[in-house]
Amino acid sequence: MDFKALLRKPGLKPALIIGNGVNLFNAADGASSWKQLLLELWQSRIGNVDDKALEGISLTEFYDVLDLKMARQSKSLQAEFCEGMAHWQSKEHHRNIVQWAKDKKCPILTTNFENTLSDALGLKLQRLKAYTFTDFYPWGSYYAAKPISDTANEFAIWHINGMQHYKRSIRLGLSDYMGSVERVRPMLHKSGNRLFSKADFSKWPGRHTWLNPIFQNDLFIFGLGLEVTEVFLRWLLIERAKFFKKFPNQRREAFFIYCNESSLQAGQQLFLGSVGIKPIQVTSYDEIYVAPWQPTV
Repeated sequence: MDFKALLRKPGLKPALIIGNGVNLFNAADGASSWKQLLLELWQSRIGNVDDKALEGISLTEFYDVLDLKMARQSKSLQAEFCEGMAHWQSKEHHRNIVQWAKDKKCPILTTNFENTLSDALGLKLQRLKAYTFTDFYPWGSYYAAKPISDTANEFAIWHINGMQHYKRSIRLGLSDYMGSVERVRPMLHKSGNRLFSKADFSKWPGRHTWLNPIFQNDLFIFGLGLEVTEVFLRWLLIERAKFFKKFPNQRREAFFIYCNESSLQAGQQLFLGSVGIKPIQVTSYDEIYVAPWQPTV
């Protein structure tokens, strides 16, 4: 079954998890690239650097090292990183993906920080007031045409790792990811209405955040490598698998869509299979970013 047909499979309740591949598709070389942006920040703040500087170090660690080496100044690295993304623009495929999700009442969870997806339809920043707001973890904030109340069954665009609008929310370093893990853990395991206690989605603290679709929806992951550097999201997927193991009647499906130009490593295949994610290989990036979102004739 191809990606387009899979999205329309009866009985599925999709949520899209979209990475920076959606911005790299049909982009000029180096444009809309986090890697290039980090190298440019190093160049401007520290000195000469080239791609070899990233050998043996992950992008998350590179961000932390850059932050450590920068001289004290009024502008944070998070603010500079956001400024570097300010010129990124929505394209036709952004608009088609978001329009499809809106029509299907399908949540979008993105690991991206910038607004290319929400700008594609001119969506507005909204907030679920039931979740205590902090600009450091604005997990109840989302982009949509109108306010929503059901995070798993209504369309909204959620930013997993922070959003450009709240610069302090940007989670790009390894220490940032660890902080996010510590914020989620009590919702799953320690609070009075923890999800792992009774699998009660109507009461657990994460119901007013983007965490809810992770556990309630069938996930379609694309534009994202799900490599070892993506510590926070991979940890969440492990917790999701543990939750389904404890409560098998709550089990939902998950799919990882990738182009055969970038083959999966053995460790990636092991990880995906172990957490219940089915790899779906396509032959071109058009099959990820163009064809699935066209109206069915």
